[in-house]
Amino acid sequence: MAAGSAPVRFKTNYAVSRKIEPFYKGGKIQISRDGNYMFCPCGTKLNVMDIATGAVVHSIEQEDQEDITSFVLSPDDEILVTGSRALLLKQWDWRENKCTRTWKAVHMAPVASMTFDSTSTLLATGGCDSTIKIWDVIKQYCTHNLKGSAGVVHVVEFHPDISRLQLFSSSMDYKIRIWNLTSSKCIAVLDGHYSAITSLTFAADGNTLISSGRDKICMVWDLKTRAAKRTIPVYESVEAAVLLPEDGDFSQLGVQKQGLHFVTAGSKGALRIWDAATAACVYTQLVPYQPVESGEEEANEHSLTKCMLVPEKNEIATVTAEHNIVLYDIQTLQLRKQFAGYNDEVLDVRFLGPADSHIVVATNSPQLKLFELATSHCQILYGHTETVLALDVFRKGMMFASSAKDKSFRIWRMNKAGEVLCLAQGVGHTYGVGTICCSRMKESFVVTCSQDSTIKVWNLPESLTSKAKAALISSPEILQAQVTEKGHNKDINSVAVSPNDKLIATGSQDRTAKLWSCPDCSLMGVFTGHKRGIWCVQFSPVDQVLATSSADGTVKLWGLRDFSCLKTFEGHDASVLKIIFVSHGTQLLSSGSDGLLKLWTIKSNECVKTLDAHEDKVWGLHSNKQDNMVVTASSDSCITLWKDVTEIELAEEQAKKEEQIMKDQELSNLLHEKKYLKALGLAISLDRPHTVLTVVKAILKETDGRENLETNILRLRKDQKEAVLKFSVTWNTNSRNCHEAQAVLGILLKHESPECLLQYDGIKSAVESLLPYTERHFQRLGRLLQAAMFIDFMWQNMRLSDTSKWDKDGL
Repeated sequence: MAAGSAPVRFKTNYAVSRKIEPFYKGGKIQISRDGNYMFCPCGTKLNVMDIATGAVVHSIEQEDQEDITSFVLSPDDEILVTGSRALLLKQWDWRENKCTRTWKAVHMAPVASMTFDSTSTLLATGGCDSTIKIWDVIKQYCTHNLKGSAGVVHVVEFHPDISRLQLFSSSMDYKIRIWNLTSSKCIAVLDGHYSAITSLTFAADGNTLISSGRDKICMVWDLKTRAAKRTIPVYESVEAAVLLPEDGDFSQLGVQKQGLHFVTAGSKGALRIWDAATAACVYTQLVPYQPVESGEEEANEHSLTKCMLVPEKNEIATVTAEHNIVLYDIQTLQLRKQFAGYNDEVLDVRFLGPADSHIVVATNSPQLKLFELATSHCQILYGHTETVLALDVFRKGMMFASSAKDKSFRIWRMNKAGEVLCLAQGVGHTYGVGTICCSRMKESFVVTCSQDSTIKVWNLPESLTSKAKAALISSPEILQAQVTEKGHNKDINSVAVSPNDKLIATGSQDRTAKLWSCPDCSLMGVFTGHKRGIWCVQFSPVDQVLATSSADGTVKLWGLRDFSCLKTFEGHDASVLKIIFVSHGTQLLSSGSDGLLKLWTIKSNECVKTLDAHEDKVWGLHSNKQDNMVVTASSDSCITLWKDVTEIELAEEQAKKEEQIMKDQELSNLLHEKKYLKALGLAISLDRPHTVLTVVKAILKETDGRENLETNILRLRKDQKEAVLKFSVTWNTNSRNCHEAQAVLGILLKHESPECLLQYDGIKSAVESLLPYTERHFQRLGRLLQAAMFIDFMWQNMRLSDTSKWDKDGL
């Protein structure tokens, strides 16, 4: 350790403080009427998220572990109904996470769609078996069975005017059916779409219906004449059409006059506002990426799959094909909040911001995700065209770099408002850029390494930071590499820059690590000793030492002066993918491909703690500036935040010790004052069999020991008697303490009925343990009695012989 530095307290443990896990894997989402909660299906679970914090407050899961195929929340936010592949419908009190009712769906195949009427009393279920069932959820019976649809019924909607008693549905024949619930008959078929209908929306007058479809059109229907009033070509596959409220000011969205206006969401990924009367698009939302043109492939990661209004919050919510849920201000379409529902394999993660308020994540996608930890708001950063592979952050925490499979790297900067801009781009590698490292002292350069086995050093012009401050960047500046050097014979997996910016270290699949001078990249030495490829290299923040981790399951420390191996840490059973120095360079934290983290103390070569919270490879590992938090990212799609709990645990341990001393003193006082009942109770509460034995021995030493012990034991509570019986089992295994054990056992057998004893917790195992030792003690007592009788017999014989001798002498 550096001379003159203060002693460092070693860390002993980290605890999971938060997990960012997948909470939505596709399908319908619903937001509560008050706009506070969002319901998101995720396989077998239905997650209820608090929109304000981004925390999942409930995870509703069916007992049969079947996937939830559909769900609906009633308009009054009270009743939640889920349907599963097991053909069961379940009603939930979702605030309490309790299932209140289960009934058979009576469908022959899973339920595909559900809706409530405006009074929250009728539930309609559309099945994959071409039928529609209507349920009275208050009286709990099926009121209608509507047959006649073709294929899966994927849209069902009640007419908002309940007095009309009409249900609208759409199935695989692309027709809209209107059902009269009085007669249970289909009274009209609206035919106009040529592909799947995705949404049905009613105007406030109740006589106008807007339908959207994947045939790239929206249709306006007159429900009085049951004829199409207008067909609006949207030029993209439409997943949802939502009416704008009539009373809002939407002038910023191009709405200049009264009349019906609606929003469409579809395959191009941008929201668009349409005037229903003129079929004109009056506004197209600006997006940070290039929208898909109509001639190109329809399905892409930007496509919108869902769209809904949140009137209470004056918001509109959309869902993207990448499972991102976005909330916009309805009057301006300005982004308010964004959630990432599903992260694929997480490849890297870094803390960001002056107070480490954010984390930036690479998730097996060309887009980066930037999470604000306080609110779970997620910014999506567009720029790379292929999967982002690695990240690194400059010292101040405002600028960071990303490298990707698209053979480039990018420099980004976060402003004080938390918004991120791309400042620069570096292109020049011939393969994907697998690892990147930023300069440590100033924001002056980055080093990149690629599968092309080369190292490149890129200087950052000073103009970058000043431009960023002025926020005048229209497009990223193109950077040129200052130095290019062939570094290794195989892929370079890791690169690190020394704390003084004078050295570069690289680790490769060719089993070697190399040390280079910076910035000219002249080779200074090679570290050889690992048996398999090296995954990570890290410079110590305090010593002239390099740490390397390898697929051979070891971590090694090397001296930078003579390139010798100073220490080897063995303990991982799998590849060690990442290492970082913590506790001011006195400890190491490593992550493995088996999902485990290990904390090592360098001085003692000891693994202090193994942490287990991931189920797959842990690719990302980073510590915050204060050195009291760590973030890990894994192939299991989870990002975990760990808190250093060393101080907390030490304080708890100290408090326990102090409490123990107090209780020991109190016990000693009670024994001295002969308050045996209180002493017994205290010793039992401490769960210390030996202390209880001491109290029992003290009682038995009294003049009326047996009676005293009997009185005290009989005054104990049932749970205390159970504890004494459990302790007696332990005492009975030792012949020194068997008398006390048998005394307690005798009292319990004498005064407790067999029925009462059978109610004792663990009585079966207690009896099984007591029997063999008790038999042994009994046999020993038998032998002792025999020996005593033999001695008595010998003594009697000795006395007899002595008497006869005296008789002879007397004669």
